[in-house]
Amino acid sequence: MIRSQVLICGGTGCTSSGSAALTPAFEEELQKNGLTEEVKLVKTGCFGLCALGPVVIIYPDGTFYSHVQKEDVAEIVSEHLLKGRVVERLVYNDVGADVQEEAAKAVALSDTVFYKSQKRVALRNCGVINPESIDEYIAMDGYAALGKVLTEMTPEEVIQVMKDSGLRGRGGGGFPTGLKWSFTAANKADQKYVVCNADEGDPGAFMDRSVLEGDPHCIIEAMAICGYATGATEGYIYVRAEYPIAVKRLEIAIAQAKEYGLLGKNIFESGFDFDLHIRLGAGAFVCGEETALMTSIEGNRGEPRPRPPYPAVKGLFQKPTTENNVETFANVPQIILKGAEWFASMGTERSKGTKVFALGGNINNTGLVEIPMGTTLRHIIEDIGGGIPGGKKFKAAQTGGPSGGCIPASLIDTEIDYDNLTAIGCMMGSGGLIVMDESKCMVDIAKFFLDFTVDESCGKCTPCRIGTVRMKELLEKITSGNGTLEDIDKLEELAYYIKANSLCGLGQTAPNPVLATLKFFRDEYVAHVVDKKCPAGVCKDLLQYKIIADKCKGCTACSRVCPVNAISGTVKQPHSIDPAKCIKCGSCMAKCKFGAIIKE
Repeated sequence: MIRSQVLICGGTGCTSSGSAALTPAFEEELQKNGLTEEVKLVKTGCFGLCALGPVVIIYPDGTFYSHVQKEDVAEIVSEHLLKGRVVERLVYNDVGADVQEEAAKAVALSDTVFYKSQKRVALRNCGVINPESIDEYIAMDGYAALGKVLTEMTPEEVIQVMKDSGLRGRGGGGFPTGLKWSFTAANKADQKYVVCNADEGDPGAFMDRSVLEGDPHCIIEAMAICGYATGATEGYIYVRAEYPIAVKRLEIAIAQAKEYGLLGKNIFESGFDFDLHIRLGAGAFVCGEETALMTSIEGNRGEPRPRPPYPAVKGLFQKPTTENNVETFANVPQIILKGAEWFASMGTERSKGTKVFALGGNINNTGLVEIPMGTTLRHIIEDIGGGIPGGKKFKAAQTGGPSGGCIPASLIDTEIDYDNLTAIGCMMGSGGLIVMDESKCMVDIAKFFLDFTVDESCGKCTPCRIGTVRMKELLEKITSGNGTLEDIDKLEELAYYIKANSLCGLGQTAPNPVLATLKFFRDEYVAHVVDKKCPAGVCKDLLQYKIIADKCKGCTACSRVCPVNAISGTVKQPHSIDPAKCIKCGSCMAKCKFGAIIKE
């Protein structure tokens, strides 16, 4: 009889930290201690607290162990599983908790500050079930929603439920899901398609990957429901090849669903047929745009098409097509089972439900969070995220990646939903949320995202192909200390032109990081061109390293690490830096123990 379960995170984050070695180590130790019949090992998807991996959770008590290594397994088995003693040194320390737990007390995942404010819908099974077991998914009401729509509901009723729920596309555009489905359903054709956009390309975003790795069957079920509602009999999941774990688990899940008769012909003996295929993307950011994605599935170079006609009329293979991203589909089965009113009860008036964010950057608790729409940025950063490390101040949060904007510290109490972000010149995007502290230069941040966009432009339209390069050149001129006030005006004018004239969403949103930083941090741009200073001390061409004579002890540590011999001075006497030789690598500042070296 099973008395304990050991859940081992098998998501990409923990796998990269060595969690793959934990399962055989646990199997060996359980065998040694005669516990193989009493303890069950479960390899799950992502728990969310990615920076703490490898993560292991032991039930029924829910003890949460972090940074578990292969060498720790024997102690966990002998102490916790055999003797009932918690291994205190591995217990998670709840950063951000108002009252720190006693060292001897285990912290359950559900009791952490990181999790208390979360409402899991799209991520409900991630970190809970074995994603490679269809039986575990079915035990969590899996495929019950598909059975319900095929045996109890008409396609029109399914679409109405989706409309009433208020679910909007989680890929960034925020278009009403039920309305999109109705457009495809209204078009008659001999063949229709459902496409899942799993081409997650935003820097720092990994929401869709984690859903595919932790709960692949929910996407299969949702796509089949969409197919029934819109009249489609075939679907494609477009996932980037850089997600090997997600691809493997999708392949396993599709094979299992076919074996159980949940994909293929006459599903639930309803007369409905639906089949599913996987297509691998090569990592082109532009293929996140729905028409470019479909062009890629067709075997062509991933370039966007002019719209109209929209995919609901002419999409994949010129047939009516419904496209949604992973997170959008992940909500569908729960909406069908629990009802539109249940989903619509969460969130704000025009942004219903929850949203998954990949929380990263200068924050204590990095990882995946799923929160009701309308949660304030302050609550996400200070409570769920555990605040800014090192006692530094919050400066801005970047939302939407290369397509988004930034929320400054003055707007930290903004309620996060589609309309509020649009109102301040930002956008939700797919869900990347990069937190930045006072050490970040916002001009440099804008340049970073624009550099990414320039590399990822497909080149089909001139405003994006040429315009983004010109914007990048202006930013490089400004950050190198050669910019003028006129260059700032040119940058802004060009940004608006590209936004208005580009062919697809990539080009239309490429200027957003520039426009947002100009709106909220224009003083930093001015400082770069007027004062020839980078206020954050990031842009190398505008930096100068200096040694404060009163603090320098003459220990020579700085001069010994300088790669270009730019530091001179004798032992026990103040040193100096030759700015003509200095390459601004920062090695001297990092080596100095007395805080005698500053950059300005």
